[in-house]
Amino acid sequence: MTTPAPPIVVKVGGSLFDRVGHLLAAFREVGRPLLIVPGGGKFADLVRRLNVTDTTAHWMAIAGMEQFGWYIASQGIPVTTEIALPREVTVLLPYCALRRADPLPHSWNVTSDTIAAWVADELSADLLLLKSVDGIHHHRRLLSRVEDAALVADEVDPAFIRFVFERGLRARVVSGRHDDRVRRALLDEEVIGTLVDPRF
Repeated sequence: MTTPAPPIVVKVGGSLFDRVGHLLAAFREVGRPLLIVPGGGKFADLVRRLNVTDTTAHWMAIAGMEQFGWYIASQGIPVTTEIALPREVTVLLPYCALRRADPLPHSWNVTSDTIAAWVADELSADLLLLKSVDGIHHHRRLLSRVEDAALVADEVDPAFIRFVFERGLRARVVSGRHDDRVRRALLDEEVIGTLVDPRF
């Protein structure tokens, strides 16, 4: 008898707004408990265009993540406001938890990527970042693995890689536009993407 896979934190990038139904179908098919951290997407992009302070922008963008979270929930997914391991596919509404803990700098260097990494760290869980890219590139080459904590990559926010290394997390960046890759990543199988895992 196989041991069920442990819960995992999955960040669904805001650019995947049009893919939510497909992703949720893949999540349900795999059957692994997962906590969805929604990206900010078009809601955060609006905040970027406003002339507001970094702190105001930080909380407005997190409120934008919550709006995307409610959209995901509208597809029949339960919601939670608590940082806790889920028993099923659940979407986190992050605003209140982040207001209580306020764990990260108020800067555009920190977006939903690093917020999702913080959630994974709080839960001692692995992290899957689903985006509209194949993974992290360096000099136009797709990296199968990130081995340098100081690497700066356009595909993730500037704080993300260093945070993952500092906290000793296991994170993978995979395209959410390929259902087969999503399923394989959730099953911990080999998949096109980038592994960020400083533990090995």
